[in-house]
Amino acid sequence: MPFQPDEIDIAIIESLLKDGRKSFRQISREIKVSTPTVQARYERLVNVGLIKSVSPIIDLGMLENKTEKHIEKIKSKSMKKHDVKITKNMILKMKCDLCKGPISDKPHVLKIANFERFFCCTSCRSLYKEKYKGRIDALNQKK
Repeated sequence: MPFQPDEIDIAIIESLLKDGRKSFRQISREIKVSTPTVQARYERLVNVGLIKSVSPIIDLGMLENKTEKHIEKIKSKSMKKHDVKITKNMILKMKCDLCKGPISDKPHVLKIANFERFFCCTSCRSLYKEKYKGRIDALNQKK
C-alpha cells in the first residue's frame, strides 16, 4: 500500500520548510502534537524517502567580499545556485537584534538557553534584556 501523508505529516513538512532548524519540541508546540509523535513522523518521512535532507538556504545578500572582487560578481544571474563559492575573504553583514542597525565591529552577544542574540552595542543588549526579561527568565529556567 502506498504511503499517504496525513495532516500531521503535512504540518511537520510545512513547519520545516519555514525553518529547517526547528527542534522536534518546537514543531510539536507549533502543530499541537507530542514531541515523540513529531520525531517518529519525521523519521518515517525520511525513511520513506519524502524528506531527503534539511539543507541551509544561504542569503548571499548578507555576505560582503573584503577583497577587490565584489560580491555582485558572485551573485550574477549567470551562476547557478550551487556555483557560489564562499571564501574566507568574505564577511557577514549582521544587524542588531534590537535596533536593526548594522553591527560594524565584534557583536555583543547575549546567550539565552540554546539561542544567541547579537547586538551593535552594550546599550542595545541591556535594553533587549530589560524588554524581554520575562521571556528570558522563562527560557533560562527550562534549561
